[in-house]
Amino acid sequence: MKVSITVNGTTTESDVEPRTLLVHYLREHLDLTGTNVGCDTSSCGACTVHLNGEAVKSCTILAVQADGTSVKTIEGMSTNGEMHPMQQAFMENHGLQCGYCTPGMVMAAVGLLNENPNPTEDEVRFGLEGNLCRCTGYHNIVKSVLAAAKK
Repeated sequence: MKVSITVNGTTTESDVEPRTLLVHYLREHLDLTGTNVGCDTSSCGACTVHLNGEAVKSCTILAVQADGTSVKTIEGMSTNGEMHPMQQAFMENHGLQCGYCTPGMVMAAVGLLNENPNPTEDEVRFGLEGNLCRCTGYHNIVKSVLAAAKK
């Protein structure tokens, strides 16, 4: 099937098998490997992207379902070489260790702040509960999101 998806501001057109997941479309058809495959069951959130402005797990969406939509990946978060404020906050507050979950965590955190620009610590923890990190213990991730919210 042919799909047309605007990814990071650029319209892409590709022929895909109907069963192709959006995460695989991004990684294999467009070489956007910042979106990670962590579990294929929507448990970890490593594949989180923004679909029409909403944070979603791209392992739960078929590429054909995204036809005609706008997708933003971690590669599209910086502007003119400048990191997004959330990326900057993760760096400044040590919100990452191995980095595997970081792209999905950043995308989910930006989605959270889009819905709630001034969350409490508990609201950040609740808002990110669908994204797993096996390294940090979440303290610095939460600290990073709260710091980004202040900017």
